[in-house]
Amino acid sequence: MSTILIKADNQSNKILADLAKKLGGNVLNINDNVLEDLMFGQIMDSVKTGEIVSKADILKKLKQK
Repeated sequence: MSTILIKADNQSNKILADLAKKLGGNVLNINDNVLEDLMFGQIMDSVKTGEIVSKADILKKLKQK
């Protein structure tokens, strides 16, 4: 099984969702906030080091930027 994301206007999304349903696919509507969270999580997974860092160190780094 695989997944595709298509970002389009509301009318196009409705047409595409109807087509996907007719073809036997499952349709899940997600808003921009959820999409942003998913993409952020994907980026976080790609840079995992396994190293444990304290909250203070993280806040210190964030303040430097």
